[in-house]
Amino acid sequence: MLGVLFAAPLGAANGDDTTIERGEYLVRAANCVSCHTAPGGAVFAGGVPFPTDFGTIYSTNITPDESTGIGKWTFEQFEAAMRRGVRPDGQHLYPAFPYTNFAKIDDADMRALYDYFMSVRPVNAPARKNEMQFPFSQRRLMGVWKALFFNEERFKPDPARPEAWNRGAYLVEAFAHCGACHSPRNLLGAEKTGDGKPYTGGVLDELDDERGPVRRGAPNLTSSPHGIGAWSEEDLAHYLKYGANTRARVMGTMNEVILNSTRHLTEDDTRAIAMYIKSLPASADTGGRPSSKVMALGEKQYDIHCGTCHLPTGLGSDDTGPPLAGSAFAQAPEPASLIDLVINGPRLPVVGPSEQWQRPWQSMTPFGQKLSDEEAAALLSYVRNSWGNAAPEVKPSDIDRMRW
Repeated sequence: MLGVLFAAPLGAANGDDTTIERGEYLVRAANCVSCHTAPGGAVFAGGVPFPTDFGTIYSTNITPDESTGIGKWTFEQFEAAMRRGVRPDGQHLYPAFPYTNFAKIDDADMRALYDYFMSVRPVNAPARKNEMQFPFSQRRLMGVWKALFFNEERFKPDPARPEAWNRGAYLVEAFAHCGACHSPRNLLGAEKTGDGKPYTGGVLDELDDERGPVRRGAPNLTSSPHGIGAWSEEDLAHYLKYGANTRARVMGTMNEVILNSTRHLTEDDTRAIAMYIKSLPASADTGGRPSSKVMALGEKQYDIHCGTCHLPTGLGSDDTGPPLAGSAFAQAPEPASLIDLVINGPRLPVVGPSEQWQRPWQSMTPFGQKLSDEEAAALLSYVRNSWGNAAPEVKPSDIDRMRW
């Protein structure tokens, strides 16, 4: 699903109006609508597929419908699902639902979330059955997974940090769950939180109606030169609020994040998020440099197809194309999103409220019909390893997998 704004209509309020309004804002911060609203479906009625290495999980109905949603849930049951990943029937929830982050939410905000969800229009929409491989279809195994990887601690402000930093940390870690996409995971699907790994880039899969499961790569968010080290706090805050800055414009999976979530946050909150993310310690896994043969072929293809807009220096310009030198997107550890952009063309936002959503750069056309797998792999390997960039080499087989 591309970035489309869904607005949930409010029904009869079961809580204080101020609390419900606060809950709606926090639901925006957590981007619940993107995961729980299928394309063309009712708001929060679920049914969005999430392909994983263990099978496909479908999001559930979180409207207050009493037979197919959460209408009969007490606050205590809601809190147990959010903080401990446990359903009212005692079964474990899969961590595709990010209770690993939501556990950090404070009591007042948790109550505001509950009151808001109980105020939206109920929708009768039975949950789709998950398609999990054995033995992962056995939910009781999640108890072992939790014992190994799950930390139930609430968010604790750092007294040595400014108030804005702590606000940003709370929003990122408890609500926005940025690490779900931007951190690498281990063989059991848990985020790698040690050894400088958090936020160094991740891999996610989406289900495309035409192509089936499609792999995506999320960039490194640390201040490494191979992440967003070239971005200022203002660059990042402006990107989250308006979908563009001097270095990048919104596309791909971030369409949903920005259109449905971060653009609705206050300027203070987007700046706080930017402050926290920019404080993350620099870390990167750059892999080995491609061979001179690959780099030579890549440079030739770059000069033919890319140099006019992005310039031979990779620095781009205000009116032709964004810089590739120092680009976190170009240097993402998993190159799938970069490959998709070059081979199939950019997935730009479906809607946009103003010209601020896009930079006045030239439109990029797909190169899938112009480049062979070998040429495309060399081109992208060159981009990922020139002008100070460093990232793992792209293989011809990586290109073939992303064609459609």
